Amino acid sequence: MDNRLQDALRENGGFITVAQGKKAGLSHTSILRATKAGHIERVAHGVYEAADKFDDVLYASQLRRPKMIYSHGTALYLHDLSDRDPLNLSVTVPTGYNTKQLVSEGFTVFSVKKDLYSNGATKIKTKYDNEVTAYNLERTICDCVRSRSRMDAEIVTEAVKRYARSKDRDVHTLMETAAMFGVQKIMRTYMEVLL
Repeated sequence: MDNRLQDALRENGGFITVAQGKKAGLSHTSILRATKAGHIERVAHGVYEAADKFDDVLYASQLRRPKMIYSHGTALYLHDLSDRDPLNLSVTVPTGYNTKQLVSEGFTVFSVKKDLYSNGATKIKTKYDNEVTAYNLERTICDCVRSRSRMDAEIVTEAVKRYARSKDRDVHTLMETAAMFGVQKIMRTYMEVLL
């Protein structure tokens, strides 16, 4: 295997995009050769992973679609506010983003206004130690409460309880975020009961 490819894979958590390959000095042809040789596997359009790497679906999906932010049930899982490994990945995209492909691939997609889209976005590690973008604890809780009719009520209730017990909670930020998304009244009720 080409040393440049090995270095690029090491730097990117076992994954490489065509753009990252070009940046490392690899041609598209050399990436295809490495695929045919079995050194890397194509996991999505323009995204490859080392053949010996565990399949990190969250990281590979986000490499392919960097605008999506993991939210709702998927963010709960990433923040350890839910034990349920999400069957369908939940993502949020800005209004106007073409969601047809995401939906056809099984994603649960939420859209928000562009001015609210990046509020609370943060980097978090997957179980394979790769960094992805998801919403922070407070935004995730607000999103779940706001979308509670589209989610399992038991998951939302358990997540709010875990958040209330978390040493990382920031109730002030939670209430500010709740006001921004119009759920401050119900959030206040939850917090008064749990704190």
